[in-house]
Amino acid sequence: MEVKSNEATPQRPQGDRILNSSLVEMDLTKFIEQIKNEPNWKNNTHNTITIFKSELMRVVLIALQKNALLKPHATNATISVQVLEGRIKFITDEKTAILKKSQMIALQPNITHSVEASEESVFLLTLAITQ
Repeated sequence: MEVKSNEATPQRPQGDRILNSSLVEMDLTKFIEQIKNEPNWKNNTHNTITIFKSELMRVVLIALQKNALLKPHATNATISVQVLEGRIKFITDEKTAILKKSQMIALQPNITHSVEASEESVFLLTLAITQ
C-alpha cells in the first residue's frame, strides 16, 4: 500500500499529515483544537479537515459556528455523521434529525441534505465511496 500524505497549503503549511496508510491514527481532540485555532475558523462560518482519504472511504472533521448552514447538497457516497460537540439539524426532504453529542445518523447515496448548527458544533463525516 502506498502511504499518502497531504500537501502543504497556505492554510496548513506544515503538510506531511498521513491521510492513508495501512494504519492511520487520528487524534480527534488535537484536530478539533487545530481547526478551531486556524484563521479560517475565526473568519468564516465553518472549517474542515480531511483526516483519512482512501479510494473507498473518506473521514472529514467539520466544525460549524452557531447558526452556520451547509447548503443543500448530495453525494454519491453512503455517509455517516457523528456529532462530537454541540447540536446540529441534519435536514433532508423527508426528515429533519436533531443530533447532539454522541449521536449519529447514516444516509444513503444521492439524497439531498443540508446541515445547520444550533450551537457551535463539531461532527465527523464518514463517506463510504462506491466504485
